[in-house]
Amino acid sequence: MSKTVSIDGMAEAINEGLQEYAKLASSEVKRAVRKSAKTVKEEIEAGAPSRTGRYKSSWVATKQEESSQSLQMVVHSKDRYQLTHLLEKGHAKRGGGRVAARPHIAPAEQEGVELLQSLIEKALK
Repeated sequence: MSKTVSIDGMAEAINEGLQEYAKLASSEVKRAVRKSAKTVKEEIEAGAPSRTGRYKSSWVATKQEESSQSLQMVVHSKDRYQLTHLLEKGHAKRGGGRVAARPHIAPAEQEGVELLQSLIEKALK
């Protein structure tokens, strides 16, 4: 889609093109952030230890802040947040000894970072 522009209107035409690209890029990046947050939530749920299932089902991805240029999503346990560190890192027992760590958050986070990078690269090419 080429258009003929005079020398006097070149700066305005370039500016319009850059603004159009910025809108497209920001919407694609927001889509990638939403998808990667959802994937991280699902991965944590899949790898989370489950005795009663309440901890596993407590994970949510919520929108923290959104502007025209950016989006911040947070994946967290809405009502079992006290257990996350204890299960991820392990802890000492009351009567002595230790409970083994069950890493389920860090692997999902790493996978989410890689997914987000690949989605953004793919969208901006």
